[in-house]
Amino acid sequence: MFTTVTSVTVGVLFGLALAAPPGPMNAVIAEESVLRGWTAGFTAGVGAMVADGLFLILVLLGVATVLEGAVRDALFLAGGGLMLFFAVGAFREASAASTYTGDLEGVSTGFRKAFALSVTNPYQIGFWLTVGVGLVRPGRLDVFAHLPGVGAALEGTLVVQTGSPALLVGFFAGIVLWIVLYPAALVLADRRVDAFAPLVAAGSGFVLAGFGLWFLWVGASAFV
Repeated sequence: MFTTVTSVTVGVLFGLALAAPPGPMNAVIAEESVLRGWTAGFTAGVGAMVADGLFLILVLLGVATVLEGAVRDALFLAGGGLMLFFAVGAFREASAASTYTGDLEGVSTGFRKAFALSVTNPYQIGFWLTVGVGLVRPGRLDVFAHLPGVGAALEGTLVVQTGSPALLVGFFAGIVLWIVLYPAALVLADRRVDAFAPLVAAGSGFVLAGFGLWFLWVGASAFV
């Protein structure tokens, strides 16, 4: 029982550690949350989580390596283009919103945007080919060693037994916890601070544009 509880707890913490850092998906969640309300922000988070679920299934089936090896460079270009396209939309919505409304005109497309960005993100695919494979195979996993940017500094900090369904349940529970609380915090802050919504939307646009340009540069460099 203690082992199961520990595995779930570690999975939750790992899911939070993966979901919380700033990036394209959180930019979409933030934009949807402040412009259309908690439900839209949560739905955008679900879009990213569904993509993670899809990658998990591909890992279990043993076919995820095809995505990494065959179309990695093309995914950089496709993902970068999508991010720039969504960045333009974020800037437009930032200029259209003066404060929180919770129902900005137009149907929320957060789920589709987050899902599309996730399935064209080579780094997300790379995560599932490294950490993801480690999660489903019995053995030991250095949890934080594969986190972008901080992995080297945190190597050896948390090593857990893998191959447990409880670990995967905890992992996705951590993601759910983040996509519930993060939009709620943004909506609460937006209702208390004037002009918060356009600032967040504009910030989301800059994040998406920055990652988009970076992805395009990496993808184009592979063909030079």
